[in-house]
Amino acid sequence: MSLTALLDTDLPLIQAPMAGSQDHRLAAAVCQAGGLGSIPCAMLTPAALRQELQAMRELTERPFNLNFFSHVPPEPDAAREAGWREALAPYYDELGVNPASIASGPGRLPFNDEAAALVEEFRPAVVSFHFGLPQPDLLERVRRSGAKILSSATTLDEALWLQEHGVDAVIAQGLEAGGHRGHFLDFDLSRQLGTFALLPQLVDALNVPVIAAGGISDARGVTAAMALGAAGVQVGSAYLLCPEATTSVLHRAALQSPAARHTALTNLFSGRPARGIVNRLMRELGPLSTQAPAFPLATAAIAPLRTAAEAQGSGDFSPLWAGQNVASCRPMSAAELTRELALGFAPLAKRDWSTMPPSRSYR
Repeated sequence: MSLTALLDTDLPLIQAPMAGSQDHRLAAAVCQAGGLGSIPCAMLTPAALRQELQAMRELTERPFNLNFFSHVPPEPDAAREAGWREALAPYYDELGVNPASIASGPGRLPFNDEAAALVEEFRPAVVSFHFGLPQPDLLERVRRSGAKILSSATTLDEALWLQEHGVDAVIAQGLEAGGHRGHFLDFDLSRQLGTFALLPQLVDALNVPVIAAGGISDARGVTAAMALGAAGVQVGSAYLLCPEATTSVLHRAALQSPAARHTALTNLFSGRPARGIVNRLMRELGPLSTQAPAFPLATAAIAPLRTAAEAQGSGDFSPLWAGQNVASCRPMSAAELTRELALGFAPLAKRDWSTMPPSRSYR
């Protein structure tokens, strides 16, 4: 089955869910242009998610994707939290933040009963997951709702695990991708590959469609991914400059500056590796720190620093999520960007695939 048939879209193109930088407006615009728009749900309360779903239904009747995290919440570690705040103490002093006033909290929620109930009520066409899959009973509720199920893999082992657990398609998330790594079986970053090394391995090994994600920001990247056997692509960072996105002024400026040439994986902002533009906090503490509390508990101590710095026009303490390939990203409407990306599918459609040697890579 083709990806467009699976997702019921005009294009085999998914707009990557980007928590903190978008809402239903970006997702709806991509849906209307023929792709699959996505709503990131991990930072939304059930009430906020309901509002997003209602607003989405008002803007489009086309299929869309709800994306959830499926991490296991960690046990709070008071000693580690205290050490983390001690490491941040000089910045609290500099920005006039009182550490005693900082509330603790996860910041991001995993898929749970309340989320499953909303899926059952609103019946989105697609539900995708990051960090593996939820518990079997919750996953079965999603399946019974009629939604197609997608999830991200950063290694071949993860992709095989996802296929074994019944996903309808696998998103091959290369190391270039912006935002959080979707790893869940092995946290060793040295095992994770770039998109165009990971993609053909998954295509050759799996029986379900494979969607390429990471480093794809224009039609050339789309064509390259499809030539390696991808059933479709997922694009994130390129949509951050669209007017429909909620990307902050500081984040937009960074994406269009020379600073965007240097991104790194960092756990400082959440406790889990995610790719973003290198800023002061990442330079001074090192992008990956053993002091940061486990995901997503690191967020609480950073949040007031971000707020204070942004009030002064600085992104020194902000998670400026971005992939490695943002050089071609330009401000344009989500519909225009979707149409430009779609041009990457055309060269392959014109090929005579009957002349190709037999291989699952050319399906």
